[in-house]
Amino acid sequence: MLKRISISELKNHFNEEIELQAFVDNIRNIKWVQFVILRDDTGKVQMTIEKSIEENKDLVEIVDNLTSESTVKIRGKVIENPNVKLNGMEIIPKSIVVTSKNNNDELPFNYRDLSTVNLETRLDYRFIDLRNERNAFIFKVQSTLIKYMREYLYNNNFTEIHTPKLIGAASESGSEVFEVKYFDTKAYLAQSPQFYKQMAMASGLNRIFEIAPCFRAENSNTNRHATEFTSFDVEVSYINSFQDVMDLEAEMLAYGLEHLKAELGDKIKELYDIDIVVPTLPFPTMPLKDIYKELEERYNYKVDDSEKTDLTTEAERLVGKLAHDKFNHEFMFVTDYPAEKRAFYHMRDEQGILQGYDLIWCGVEITSGAQREHRYDKICEVAKEKGLGKDVEFYLEFFKYGCPPHGGFAIGVDRLTMLLLNIPSVKETQFLFRGPNRLNP
Repeated sequence: MLKRISISELKNHFNEEIELQAFVDNIRNIKWVQFVILRDDTGKVQMTIEKSIEENKDLVEIVDNLTSESTVKIRGKVIENPNVKLNGMEIIPKSIVVTSKNNNDELPFNYRDLSTVNLETRLDYRFIDLRNERNAFIFKVQSTLIKYMREYLYNNNFTEIHTPKLIGAASESGSEVFEVKYFDTKAYLAQSPQFYKQMAMASGLNRIFEIAPCFRAENSNTNRHATEFTSFDVEVSYINSFQDVMDLEAEMLAYGLEHLKAELGDKIKELYDIDIVVPTLPFPTMPLKDIYKELEERYNYKVDDSEKTDLTTEAERLVGKLAHDKFNHEFMFVTDYPAEKRAFYHMRDEQGILQGYDLIWCGVEITSGAQREHRYDKICEVAKEKGLGKDVEFYLEFFKYGCPPHGGFAIGVDRLTMLLLNIPSVKETQFLFRGPNRLNP
């Protein structure tokens, strides 16, 4: 049996008979010859059929009735031919099987030129939209970056876990969860794996991560929010402070971007005109109050004191500029947030300052991380202060029987990809976007 190979592998099979399955990208049917351009997710190649050769009679008839965007299975010989502009090679077929035919011929829109196509129409026909090389390659980039971030963690003795997405209590707060009927009771779609990550710390797993969907019932229609998204969550035990968590995240991102650039940097430059910047270590860090002071002094950005308990959207954008101007860096850790603005399980110091951070990349927040409160009496005290009752009883149990100091962070994979490739919206960096007004396809 002939092994099916991809178009990118054909250069290794000159003068060999191969089997290739692909889309029909284009057909040129002229007097003496038929040229068929074949496409898969690794590239394109020309198939050539001489009409004057008697043995090609059946092949010529098949191509005469073939439409672009159909799929075919080809058996034939790969020939090196410097006269062929497309990769200097061609396939001379012995057999062609049409595995599916584009019966409509005309597509809902021209995926090769999306300049006049509405994004919502593209999302309605996402299976057509992703035939565009630039759009499809987004997921090759995303997959490769995640591969190397995962590799960094495996190299540092982390264990990948998989936590439930149907849960019996809201994972952070009750206001942004999707409620579902669960037999004769209620369940919720998980906002994050946070509680279960900390359960893993209490169990002694010590270093864990998960890459999985999360759900937020936020009626938000910004370019960076979604009701379902992919989260890259990390948790680690036996830390001395949240600085250890920041160092871990910085090293992981630098490792991922360095290896992504080595593998796909040239293609990313070709398709998106983006030069991947591998960040230097350590990442710069500034307290929140110093951030607002610098933004006012440098860029005349002023906000009321009541807004200085968090970063506004405009402040985030200017932090990206500040990182460049002050540190010649794309990343910035922002620390010293007031604890009342963050989740109850984030540790506080004696002054009530959050032992955590946000990470800003290219002027957008990509992470909130922290040292967690692991002391049973303290976490019960804060939960009571926040008015949390039965919903977190099971969570508080984790800390009754000893739990090491620990912390962690989460990165939105879709937002990370959006910023990496300078894509306008997470609608394009999710395979299928889910938002307040989109539940299909």
